[in-house]
Amino acid sequence: MLLWLNGPFGGGKTHVAAEIRYRLPGTWVADPEAVGFGLHAMLPKGIRGDFQEMPTWRVGVIETLDFVLAKHDGLVIAPQTLVHPAYFEEILGSLRDRGHDVRHVTLMARPETVRQRLRDRGLGRVLGRLGVDTLARESFAVERLEPYLERLKEPQFAEHIWTDDARIGEVAEAVAATCGLTLEPIDEGAVRTAMRLAQTTVRHVRFI
Repeated sequence: MLLWLNGPFGGGKTHVAAEIRYRLPGTWVADPEAVGFGLHAMLPKGIRGDFQEMPTWRVGVIETLDFVLAKHDGLVIAPQTLVHPAYFEEILGSLRDRGHDVRHVTLMARPETVRQRLRDRGLGRVLGRLGVDTLARESFAVERLEPYLERLKEPQFAEHIWTDDARIGEVAEAVAATCGLTLEPIDEGAVRTAMRLAQTTVRHVRFI
């Protein structure tokens, strides 16, 4: 089964995917963004643009996920913002046509909630305490936030799960339930949970 985890930039996709993987043995997270970063690494900065608009990215994501799904027995999660209806159908439709069980969930939140998450993303909390305007470094995400949220409300991008007042674990459980899956209970204290979430954050800090 493929679970495409959609939502705005800063919507919590990475942490929810990591939580499901931690609590559901055999789960693999195949991040389509890695294909985009690989393409950008091969291109001069002046011609990079939005990698989702590159047919090479969409074909690369389809072929890579097709390969992973054919070889891996467990759940595969693809956490990636995808709001263009044609691209959505191209990728998910192609994988369904190849016989894969493809599920889709969109994580939704109020704009002010997402902006705060963007401020805190990566090392944002630390930098914020030092007086750094951390939201300024997220201009790409901020500019697209409200238009993307409006687009993601459309029926094509269901099922929707609102995350404003829920913890990561609660959201992960709700997402898993839409796929008929049950996550293992957590037997750890609050400190260990916070450390695990922090490790996920650090692993996804972007330096380029």
